[in-house]
Amino acid sequence: MWSGSDLYALDISGASFTKACGGPCTEGCVTLARIGEDAWALGDSKQPESQPLRFITEELGAAGIDPTRFGLGA
Repeated sequence: MWSGSDLYALDISGASFTKACGGPCTEGCVTLARIGEDAWALGDSKQPESQPLRFITEELGAAGIDPTRFGLGA
């Protein structure tokens, strides 16, 4: 089981972020990357300099975020 500090210790420099848009992506989109087994990084394409937030799959689900919407398997 991951802890919050464990998730932030992961190196995500090589993570491949994918956008999920609810409409035209002219204003930016939420981005998501798998960063480990049951570990995810959630970013904002409007603020690429900001550090992505990190979650486990259960937390994403609780927030209503489905990795399949990004073309990623849970």
